[in-house]
Amino acid sequence: MIDLKKLLPQAKKTAPLPGNQTNPLARDFNLGVTTVKDIIAPAAIEVDFNHLRINNRFYRTFYVVSYPRYVSPSWLAPLINFDRPLQVAMYIYPSEEKEVLDNLKRKIAEMEAEISIATQQGKVVDPTVQAKLEDALTLQQELARGAERFFQMGLYITLSADSVEELRRASKELEGALGGLMIIPKPATLQMEEGFVTTLPLCQDKLNVTRNMDTTSLATTFPFVSSELSDDHGIMYGINQHNGSLVIFDRFSMENYNSVIFAKAGAGKSFLCKLEALRSLMFGTDILIIDPENEYQTLAEAVGGQYIDISANSPAKINPFDLALVQEEDEEGKNELGRKILSLHALFKIIMGKMNPQEEAILDRALMMTYHNKGITPDPATQHGKEMPLIEDLYKVLIGMEEPQAANLAARLERFIRGSFTGIFNSQTTVDLNNRFIVFGIRDLEDALRPIAMHIILDFVWNKIRSQLKKRILIVDEAWYLMQYPDSALFLHGIAKRARKYYLGLTTITQDVDDFLKTREGPAIIKNSSIQILLKQHPAAIDLVGKTFYLSEGEKQYLLAANVGEGIFFAGNNHVAIRVVASPDEYRLITTNPADILRRQAKTKAKTKEKKE
Repeated sequence: MIDLKKLLPQAKKTAPLPGNQTNPLARDFNLGVTTVKDIIAPAAIEVDFNHLRINNRFYRTFYVVSYPRYVSPSWLAPLINFDRPLQVAMYIYPSEEKEVLDNLKRKIAEMEAEISIATQQGKVVDPTVQAKLEDALTLQQELARGAERFFQMGLYITLSADSVEELRRASKELEGALGGLMIIPKPATLQMEEGFVTTLPLCQDKLNVTRNMDTTSLATTFPFVSSELSDDHGIMYGINQHNGSLVIFDRFSMENYNSVIFAKAGAGKSFLCKLEALRSLMFGTDILIIDPENEYQTLAEAVGGQYIDISANSPAKINPFDLALVQEEDEEGKNELGRKILSLHALFKIIMGKMNPQEEAILDRALMMTYHNKGITPDPATQHGKEMPLIEDLYKVLIGMEEPQAANLAARLERFIRGSFTGIFNSQTTVDLNNRFIVFGIRDLEDALRPIAMHIILDFVWNKIRSQLKKRILIVDEAWYLMQYPDSALFLHGIAKRARKYYLGLTTITQDVDDFLKTREGPAIIKNSSIQILLKQHPAAIDLVGKTFYLSEGEKQYLLAANVGEGIFFAGNNHVAIRVVASPDEYRLITTNPADILRRQAKTKAKTKEKKE
């Protein structure tokens, strides 16, 4: 082994030769002049008979000596997606057709003679010779017609590792992976230096181990198809863990624009969602978010968005009885009152609990009477320009009905009119959605009120979406709140089915994967979502997740061992392992790590203190 760094200082101390003679060390090492080669050259290189060592990394080169008889397009994909650092080089040399035809003619004659002699002697014809003859005759015909051309191809692979033992294991894995493709690689023993140079981007084939290939066979090796999701347009979701490429995707290029994100708590699902929202906003997409934990408030303020706090002491109110002002061509809008009554049925089942058929019939009549008392009927001409009823108006209608079940229903509503929940949902709407980035925060509501608030907000936002066609993303964080109730789950499923019609992408996020998937509507929402993202999963839920998404054992183990921000990104029939990445500026805006938040608050206090001083 030659250590150039030890040799160079000695060379510098060598005195210059007298006259016009040149110092041989100065001539060899170009002392005193730093070139690009000097900068990029390694400190030392060690050449062994079965590996190469450059600095502290070890390399081994293989050449392919045998190929499968039949191949399909992308047959080299397992090699390109091999989960080890490697360099692959392919050399292709066109051959002269006349020379190839002459050689084929000679080979065909030899094989025919061998078969003829075996037949005359009563021996069994070697089946491999028979197969080679058939292939040669077919190729001869194709070449003669000009349908095929002939090439020589060499395929070389260089593996690298941090130790000789790791290089040995990687070599076994590579031989096993290629063996499954009927490809036989051999190490370039005693030619490791030439093999390493061959796989560098220098176009120098130092090994020259080639195999005959016709045009069709050669075409199956191009292009290299690997597990990747990268479009010319869209936003970046992260890094492809298979090959290090970027996962760039436009959800609005799919057959529907919905997505679901499943992960255990702390796996990075909200981080990913905020990153998608921020980047989508930059490309002209409006963002609407239902935020149960006020995680999106900082991001909304940073981008000049609208943050709407829904709580008992907040001036922001939403009336669940509001009717949508829909477009004329909207078929649903022709029966807007009927649609609203169905939505209110689902809402009041969340508020009141289970109802028997008699109670449902009474509620239906009471809702119709409540609107009728305000002059609103199924006639679209009466549905706008009038004051909308409140929950209090429904309460009064129920009190005035003769059936004893009506009094029971009114009693269940009373706490929203005169009890502890007074004023939260019993007010006219004061919210105006006039921003491109809107967040509804419901953190300050009690847990019992969150499903109610989420349903009311969803219905309110859905009315807004139907009133004007725009490119939007609606994010429902912690969707399991809604999935607890069959009617609200059905309502969310209905939005997922109809979202595409209104240029809307619905994003459903949940950490309670098990509860979500065990409902009837959960798998239906997944089927209506072209994009599914799975981050780190809990062992208790992994079997159900694996069954739902048809995961292999390897993929299930990957999700169990994944780090924060790592998972599997599904887009239609394609899926890749992904690692979510953000720039430092993006990270500061969207992080919910308590340590990062405390550091940010401390910096803000320090700056405020400096200004005061």
